[in-house]
Amino acid sequence: MTASSAAPLVVLDCDSTTIQDEVIELLAEAAGTRDLVAEITERAMRGELDFAESLAERVATLRGTPESVFEQAYQQVRLSPGITQLIHEVHSRGGLVGVVSGGFHEVLDPLAVDLGLNFWRANRLEVRDGVLTGRTLGPIIDATAKAQALVEWAQETDTPLTATMAIGDGANDLEMMSVAGIGVGYNAKPIVRERADISIEDDLALVIPLLEKLA
Repeated sequence: MTASSAAPLVVLDCDSTTIQDEVIELLAEAAGTRDLVAEITERAMRGELDFAESLAERVATLRGTPESVFEQAYQQVRLSPGITQLIHEVHSRGGLVGVVSGGFHEVLDPLAVDLGLNFWRANRLEVRDGVLTGRTLGPIIDATAKAQALVEWAQETDTPLTATMAIGDGANDLEMMSVAGIGVGYNAKPIVRERADISIEDDLALVIPLLEKLA
């Protein structure tokens, strides 16, 4: 298979990559804890905090928030420039697009439908009696889980890892970037820029020429 005939699998992080926002911060704004959550998020993305520990700490601040916050947050989501063009180009080549997120299904699910994603995976928030409990359900989507998702989706679709691309901005994206054929940093934290194969800023459509390098 030549580079020009390869059907790519492109896997993106969600928050601050596929979208411009951090969903946990949008949810925290309704809970009145945005400043605290934003500070924890920034430290986690720089690799200064364990992701699972930081996630639990941030989610705990949401306890008692009504589940109507999910729709409220989704209405505030801003797509990153170039994401729709990138998805269209990948699909036009017969390829597939996935998003794997340390954020939450409750906002990623409608986003995935609107964008026409082929795969998506995220954490899930526990809700009881219409309010958030401040806990998550199921396995945590951390750095290792992100890499596993990329490998799993590649295997499901018989896509060689050399034909995969991972795009992310934070420390918890590094593992999936390392297993992909090309790892791209997008508006990335310093630790990610250092390790990415290539870094881009502000426009995901800049990734499109790199699809030719996948094989």
